[in-house]
Amino acid sequence: MGALDGLKVIEIAGLGPGPFACMALADMGAEVLRVDRASAVDGADGRPETTQPDYLLYRGRRSVALDLKHPDGVATVLRLVERADVLVEGFRPGVAERLGIGPDACHAVNPRLVYGRMTGWGQDGAMAREPGHDINYIALTGALDATGRAGQPPTPPLNLVGDFGGGGMLLAVGILAALWSARSTGAGQVVDAAMVDGAALLMTGFFGWRDLGQWSAERGTNLLDSGAPFYDAYACADGRYVTVGAVEPQFYASVLRVMGLDGEYDVASQNDVAQWPARKARFAEVFRSRTREEWVRAFTGQEACFSPVLSLDEAREHPVNVERGTFVEVDGHVQPAPAPRFSATPSATPGPVALAGQHTVEALRDWGVDAGAVDALLASGAARTNPHV
Repeated sequence: MGALDGLKVIEIAGLGPGPFACMALADMGAEVLRVDRASAVDGADGRPETTQPDYLLYRGRRSVALDLKHPDGVATVLRLVERADVLVEGFRPGVAERLGIGPDACHAVNPRLVYGRMTGWGQDGAMAREPGHDINYIALTGALDATGRAGQPPTPPLNLVGDFGGGGMLLAVGILAALWSARSTGAGQVVDAAMVDGAALLMTGFFGWRDLGQWSAERGTNLLDSGAPFYDAYACADGRYVTVGAVEPQFYASVLRVMGLDGEYDVASQNDVAQWPARKARFAEVFRSRTREEWVRAFTGQEACFSPVLSLDEAREHPVNVERGTFVEVDGHVQPAPAPRFSATPSATPGPVALAGQHTVEALRDWGVDAGAVDALLASGAARTNPHV
């Protein structure tokens, strides 16, 4: 059960943002059927090729293995589409059409279908068919140039901005919006989610600051990009790090007090940009005088917008995360829990990651393909089961 209970989604297996969007939908209760390549069942450990190394993104849904270059494999996808509300694919533009599972073919059998497309550059335009990865998409939106320290090259923010925030998350939002429209109009549509568009959208607030003259083009000199002494990460005596995010004056006053700097600096000069470099150097000097845990004890209960920088292993054990259940263990793998949280339709603990083709027989039957047809698909090679199950 969950907020999306009853929603049926077909996921044409891919990488990164598409699986992230489908994970989010599955976490919220949708029935997501992952269509893996038939060849994926041949992996040495039985996991689908496309889930290395980000396999946790594939949690909570069943898998069928189909050969989309076999006419019966394509016909099977279209048969599944008849019962689906959503299809998600992440091919380069034109590939789904060549395979015979593009929007026109799918809408011919199910006009209400929401067809979600995940690409880097979008479905049209001069770069639509160019290869790329997160770093390339965010480079063209200003997001990468704005990220990093003064005098240093831009710092890639992992692949959170293009792949997941501007990609998969925005695709999920677009799919839900299109479903709302289909509910009232009876007509599905194509959701063209491009990571370059999504990364740009995430930068909306910073474009606003720029227009108001409150954002410098010089990286690492602004409020939120490590320019401000009261909004940064600092090394401690033991080589670990802490953060302060004391944007408001009352929190800044608390930071100065705990650090013993309230006699050197006043709150009134907090936003004097000319003083920031020298003040940052002083903050760095003071933070290096104690270990991370000593600073944690000093700041506890002081309302100073302070936090230690935790490793992945430390994060899952922090009391706040333990109390909230921010991380869960599924099939022996610790991972983030579903989010957000719902008061009336809570999301269940996600199911494990399925092997490619683990559910080919049972899932096809559950989706309306009769036993004889399933046997014929297996005999022809258009469908495969996983021998490791």
